[in-house]
Amino acid sequence: MSLKDRLLNDMKESMKNKDKDRLSVIRMARAAILNAEKEKMRELEEGEVIEVLAREVKQRKESLPEFEKGNRPDLVEKIQREIDVLMEYLPKQLTETEIEDIVRQTIMELGANSLKDMGKVMGKLMPQLKGRADGSLVNKIVKQLLQ
Repeated sequence: MSLKDRLLNDMKESMKNKDKDRLSVIRMARAAILNAEKEKMRELEEGEVIEVLAREVKQRKESLPEFEKGNRPDLVEKIQREIDVLMEYLPKQLTETEIEDIVRQTIMELGANSLKDMGKVMGKLMPQLKGRADGSLVNKIVKQLLQ
């Protein structure tokens, strides 16, 4: 079953169960996918759907600190629930240790030894880790290991 079909089935299930919060998040995700399809003027492949969902998660994670600073625990909780629902549709996220191992291996393969090689390393890593790791975390680990 494709990710889009799964979202559709879960949306129907949420309607039946009257789970308004989950329904709202799934509808938002489907709308984001539809917008991306309209933009590209074709149906998205599975990997592209994952990218759209990962982008939605990233946007929410970036807004969390602002709501925390603004002393809005209600919005923090709502955004966190949205992230939790969206994460169910993304591939299992890699741990920091797993990312570090992959980064070390890639650095050795490429023979990278300074921050000047960061572009090469990131270019090779990101297609491998797409949807399974946060880009900023990967960037941070690559910087640490190349210094």
